[in-house]
Amino acid sequence: MAKKKKSKPLISPGVKLFLIIILLPASITIYFFAFLAWQELKSIPFISELVENEMDVIQQDLDLKIPEEYIPIYMSAEETYGVPWTLLAAHHRIETRFSTMKTLVSPLGAEGHMQFMPCTFVGWDHPTCNGLGQGEITEEEKTNPKIIRKYGGYGVDANKDGVADPFDIEDAIFSAANYLAKAGVSDGQLKKAIYNYNHSEEYVDDILYYYHLYEEVSDDLEQIILSSDESKTLNNVK
Repeated sequence: MAKKKKSKPLISPGVKLFLIIILLPASITIYFFAFLAWQELKSIPFISELVENEMDVIQQDLDLKIPEEYIPIYMSAEETYGVPWTLLAAHHRIETRFSTMKTLVSPLGAEGHMQFMPCTFVGWDHPTCNGLGQGEITEEEKTNPKIIRKYGGYGVDANKDGVADPFDIEDAIFSAANYLAKAGVSDGQLKKAIYNYNHSEEYVDDILYYYHLYEEVSDDLEQIILSSDESKTLNNVK
């Protein structure tokens, strides 16, 4: 039986390689400009509203949504102290319902967005600190980074304005991350750190409940935040 002749390929391997070399840069260029176009579209109010709606959809099963403006602060604090941003969000949720309480001062004297007792914020080595930790600390001392370092407090001047203020959202969140890291998170002991923040088993359970809830949606929320940051960076470059 006569052998069938193999049909020649329509495109030779050399031509295929040539086309790949030509088309690959073109594909990358098209993708790049498509990405830029999307960033421009997101600045349009209608598209921006869609992005906000996406945040709402992701958090639709949460009893209280994590405010979008706080997430980058949590994430930045995580980068600095290694405390999961979702854990910081859980503490913020439990302590002051994401800073929506009528007052940010508790009946026991805890202050600010993350509810620090003055002696914990400034340092228990302060000569007036005892008992529950209210102390007799002046307002000037309470926000002075040098005084806080002197007395071993956890207060942090996160925005580098020369003041460590528990009523400043960035300072408060970074201070909470600083405390939790040293209280056990750095050693992988989340429960120990949470309990040290507030000596209550019920409190630990509540924090862990929200922490796990936020972990379930964290990847999607991070993607939106990072995408938004990239858009802002491109607009600033322009």
